[in-house]
Amino acid sequence: MTQIIYGKNAVLEWLKSGLAVEKIWFSDDSHKAVPGRIDNAVKVSHLSREKLTRIAGNDYHQGIAARIDETQLYKELDDLFEIAARKKEPLLVGILDSIQDPQNLGAIIRSADGAGLHGIIIPKDKSAGLTGVVFKASAGAVAHMAIVRVVNLARTIEALKKKGMWFAGADHHGDRPYYEIDFKGAMGIVMGSEGSGLRRLVREKCDFLAFIPMSGAVNSLNVSAAASLFFFEARRQRFLVVK
Repeated sequence: MTQIIYGKNAVLEWLKSGLAVEKIWFSDDSHKAVPGRIDNAVKVSHLSREKLTRIAGNDYHQGIAARIDETQLYKELDDLFEIAARKKEPLLVGILDSIQDPQNLGAIIRSADGAGLHGIIIPKDKSAGLTGVVFKASAGAVAHMAIVRVVNLARTIEALKKKGMWFAGADHHGDRPYYEIDFKGAMGIVMGSEGSGLRRLVREKCDFLAFIPMSGAVNSLNVSAAASLFFFEARRQRFLVVK
C-alpha cells in the first residue's frame, strides 16, 4: 500500500527523516521546494497543477506531492520504550481516543512533536489514519513522530500499566486541573474524541481525570488545543526537573 503526501513542509520533513520516497511530483508552475534533498534514485516528475491536484486529492499541495510506502508510517509499542530509552527519559505518549478529524489529528501530532512526546497511540477503528491531510496539518511532524495503531485502547492502557505507566485523561468532569497532574514519570496523556470525549472503558482505565479551567461561555476547547496544553505542561514539568 502507498500513501500520497503533499505540501512543502510535509514532503521536506519526510525527506529529512531519511525515510524512503517512491516518487515526487512538482507542478510546472512551482519552484523545486526541496532542492538538494532528493536522492538521485527517486523518480521526479513535472506536470500541470491540475494533474497534481488530482494526484493529491485537493489543491492545497503547494506545487509538490510524494508517494511513500504506507508500511513506514506506523511503529510498534516496543518502539516507544526504545525511543524513550535512547533519550534517557521516562516514556511520555499521547493516546487519542477516536479522533476522527484529520486536521485535529495532524495538529495534535505537531504539538506532540514540539512538546517532545515519544509517540502517539491511536485505535485502528473509529480514528483518522495518517493521510495526506494529516501530514499537511502536522507541517510534516508525522515524519518524526512514532505513531502506533492498536486494536483496543483500553486493553493497551492496561498492558502499559503493567510496565509501570500511569494515565491522565482529559475530561471536563475531572477532579483536578491539568497542571496539578504529575507528568514527570512514565505517563500517557489520554484525549477523547471531538464530540463525546473519552469512551467509558477508556475513561475507567485512567488513573487521573483532569480538566482545563475555562472562564468563558463555552466550556471546552477544541481537542487539538486541549492536547497542546496537556503536552506542554508535561514538557514544562520535565524541563524543570532537568534544570
